Amino acid sequence: MLMPKRTKYRRPHRLSYEGRSKAGREVNFGEFGLMADSGAYVSNRQIEAARVAMTRYMKRGGQVWIRIFPHLAITKKPLEVRMGSGKGAPEGWVAVVKPGRVMFEIGGVSEEIAREAFRLASHKLPVKTKFVRKGDQ
Repeated sequence: MLMPKRTKYRRPHRLSYEGRSKAGREVNFGEFGLMADSGAYVSNRQIEAARVAMTRYMKRGGQVWIRIFPHLAITKKPLEVRMGSGKGAPEGWVAVVKPGRVMFEIGGVSEEIAREAFRLASHKLPVKTKFVRKGDQ
């Protein structure tokens, strides 16, 4: 699972995923990319599940780049606990994905294989996605 080695704060504020992505809007490493059409928090488990789905379909051919990283700790209070008494304990790690962000890239395979791999990966993610080619944005 992806997670940071260390962080500045244990329990950070929640960040917004509204508006357009400022960085990571172009396919830089591979030939094809999976771009987010909506914003959401993508957990480290979802990123890993999408990666496994892609690499299994491609039969470990080609190369996959993961362009997002779960830097943000998400906290949760235990069930049936009254309001107040501070912020909850860290529960997991998420990446803040805004619309327009290229989340994954694939290189070294045909377009049909890349499309199907991204279709399988998109079912594991909480955001609407679209397929993009290098130089199309």
